[in-house]
Amino acid sequence: MMKKAISIILALGIIITASVCGAQAADPDQLCFAVASDLHYNEPEKELTETSPELLDDPIFWYANRRAAMENESGFIIDEFLRQCAENDEIEYVLLSGDLADDGKVNRKQHEDVAQKLERFEQETGKQIYVINGNHDASLNKGDTSFDDFMEIYHNFGYDKAIDRLEGTCSYTADLGEKYRLIALDSCSETKSTEDGMTLEKINWVRDCAKKAYDENRYPVLMMHHNLLEHLPLQRILSHNFIVRFHNTTAEIFADAGIRFVLTGHEHCSDAASFTSALGNKITDFATTSLTMFPLAYRVFRFSDSEINYELKTIEKIDTDSLTAATDGYTEEQIALMNKSANDYSKLFLKAGVEYRLKLGMTMEKIGIDEGEPFYNLVSTAVGSLCDTLDLPLYGKDGLQEKAKQYNINLPDSEYKNGWDLATELVAWHYAGCENFPLDSTEVTLFLRIVNFILRDTLSTVSDDVLFGVVNSLLASSGFTGGISAESTKLASKTFGPVTAAEYILLGIVTPVIEGFTNDDETNDNNGVIEGYGTASASPQLSNSSEQILSILRKTLSYLGYFFRYILKIF
Repeated sequence: MMKKAISIILALGIIITASVCGAQAADPDQLCFAVASDLHYNEPEKELTETSPELLDDPIFWYANRRAAMENESGFIIDEFLRQCAENDEIEYVLLSGDLADDGKVNRKQHEDVAQKLERFEQETGKQIYVINGNHDASLNKGDTSFDDFMEIYHNFGYDKAIDRLEGTCSYTADLGEKYRLIALDSCSETKSTEDGMTLEKINWVRDCAKKAYDENRYPVLMMHHNLLEHLPLQRILSHNFIVRFHNTTAEIFADAGIRFVLTGHEHCSDAASFTSALGNKITDFATTSLTMFPLAYRVFRFSDSEINYELKTIEKIDTDSLTAATDGYTEEQIALMNKSANDYSKLFLKAGVEYRLKLGMTMEKIGIDEGEPFYNLVSTAVGSLCDTLDLPLYGKDGLQEKAKQYNINLPDSEYKNGWDLATELVAWHYAGCENFPLDSTEVTLFLRIVNFILRDTLSTVSDDVLFGVVNSLLASSGFTGGISAESTKLASKTFGPVTAAEYILLGIVTPVIEGFTNDDETNDNNGVIEGYGTASASPQLSNSSEQILSILRKTLSYLGYFFRYILKIF
């Protein structure tokens, strides 16, 4: 009797356990995956080497590089990312949106090392990885890795599951769970280094794949390397190689094909941007930052019919024992800071690298003006003065705050050391996403007033040294010893205040750009919710309501405006 009772209890326990497990099993109508981009894997150096004499004074980040990418640490950051994905039971798939290797075009071994890490992950977890190529990964005219080579090396990470392929490219489609279909689009040029390689054939292929997905009761999810939408102010001008050409037209086509969700990389920023077509169809482009640069981040998406939930996750630690075993030369202080927070370390590494890169670009050789050209002295003086100004301490005796007062410009107190410290902090904001600093914040106020000071002080110096050189010589011969431009600028500041009419105009031009950097749109960059594919408003709209007609007219006028401005610029 006792044995029978025990058997019944055990049976009930098994039934209850099975019921609970069944309740917790993945819902076929839901989907969860992680996304990382721009891994830029590098083989670690045998010994840590200095980057440039400009960084030798930095006791910690003297080995930072001009890309501000943690190259030696990259493999260990990737390992930690994969470890987190393995331990997260929610995550079913891992998607990688290009630039898997830093020198992938010319170094096949980098790709092979990455593929080995991905293969080990799939074998140990049973989770599928899907990849697409970036501009660093393959080329037809350079190095060891062709597009065919890329697809061969990463065969097990999407190409073996391909439903459709676009010949001559690395593009393919594959199913994600029961209700979604990934469209992995090769957006890269076959020969160019950075710019996109979008063609009408690729756009039509995406549209056809989206239609096929809907015909088969699946929702299309697009992944490509280049941005579809702008992720910084005037990106189509300031950073045009990072966004697909004719991006608004392409977004219009993709949105009206029923694609609501796009994953991109390339710009190395964490940003979400939305676009609504003339027919009322909304598409959101999630740009994911470089995994191996600050903020060492990746995304996790959770799909249901009603909503798409997204969350940014960061790498806070790496295996520094393995790092120091692979690369000699790290100091105890560097490793201690890395162990305390790899993320904080990466931010300071980024700031050092960005400063190095900007200084590297502020030479007459890089600017491209030869010594014999008419504007050489003008530009050389301005650039030298600019660098000197940014190097100055912000506060204290002979600091920037004190010098700015000569022009009636008051710099607010802050914890920033110099202009470079503030400028690189603004760059870090862009990479990290969620730029929510109002125009009256200390950072933006300080930045705009430093710009104002640089304009006044630098331009007055240039005028004294170059533009008014002859006038000053004539005045000096008449007994006038002061520089006409600098003195008149200071006098004007005392008389009329810290802002001239010309500077008001400049402020009107600059402010929208600054606001675009410091205040994001309505879509939260890092953590939030958008409508799922199953909502009524998410279905492709084809009606001709009056509101949509007005929207089409507005867009038409906008495009005509772009066209005429372009024509006027040419002629």
